[in-house]
Amino acid sequence: MTALPPSSPMMPQMRDWYWRGWQVSYCTLSPDRPPESGSPLYPPLICLHGFGASSYHWRQNLPVWGQYTTVYALDLLGFGASQKAAAPYSPVFWGEMVQDFWRTFVGEPVVLVGNSLGSVVAMTVAVQAPAMVRGLVWVNLPDNSVLLPDLPVMVTKLMRGLQRWGRPLGQAMQLALTGPWLINPLLALVRSPRILYPALASAYGETAVVDEGLQQMVSAPARDRHAAQALRFISRGMAQVPPPYRAKQVLPQLQVPLLLLWGQADRLVPPLLAARCGALNPRLQLIMVDGAGHCLQDECPDRVNTWVLDWLQTVVMGSSWVST
Repeated sequence: MTALPPSSPMMPQMRDWYWRGWQVSYCTLSPDRPPESGSPLYPPLICLHGFGASSYHWRQNLPVWGQYTTVYALDLLGFGASQKAAAPYSPVFWGEMVQDFWRTFVGEPVVLVGNSLGSVVAMTVAVQAPAMVRGLVWVNLPDNSVLLPDLPVMVTKLMRGLQRWGRPLGQAMQLALTGPWLINPLLALVRSPRILYPALASAYGETAVVDEGLQQMVSAPARDRHAAQALRFISRGMAQVPPPYRAKQVLPQLQVPLLLLWGQADRLVPPLLAARCGALNPRLQLIMVDGAGHCLQDECPDRVNTWVLDWLQTVVMGSSWVST
């Protein structure tokens, strides 16, 4: 097992990058010195946060992983310190952003590390640009397509036809449910510590982790004057995930090492999805964590840091991965 220094809450300084005219915040860390002779040189890591979070959610991980390889963490457009743009948000859209970031700053195969929504974006990138992905680490994977039964072709075609027929109604309902009458009060609740704390605590098995810094991470972006418009566009785009990017279709196709971490006490994404994911790809290593919730990287960082580094050393560095 990898010997680790204690985790640190110190975050690297945020930087700005402009993508398609929009401001995106990110941070990066690299080892202070080159690895000693004989030490493994891990591939770079790009860390992708979950819904409503930011790169700060990797506060306990970046300083540790950054001692072994170059690490990057992005604030996905619309979240954190990135611009709250009126943009066509979706996992596919954010996947394109990650690819362009990789082309601009990295340029060599990476391991993508995602939590929740970030896991979905990482999986999307693996479909869009397999040559850039050396491996995937998921801290849960919120995709219920893995629960769907394998249906006969005729039934599948019929269901798709019904979906197309009902799309106008669905779009109308989506517009109604993402209007200012609902979005604005929701943001007001997020800005209130009295309401925010119990909401965040429900995502954690260990509620002591829900400190002032974590609450600030979530509430500060909600005060942005364009937060409401961004949340409306994000809410409308979240449902726009085409079947080729859903886990049930993607997982069997992935040829890179996969690490899936899941809290047994996750109240946001049912742990029963984990075993279904594992059954779809023999390359997937699954670790279930007793008593832990939705945000393992922040709730039990020392264990997550060790699992990821050990996996990098024994699985990724030992794999016969070839760029395609």
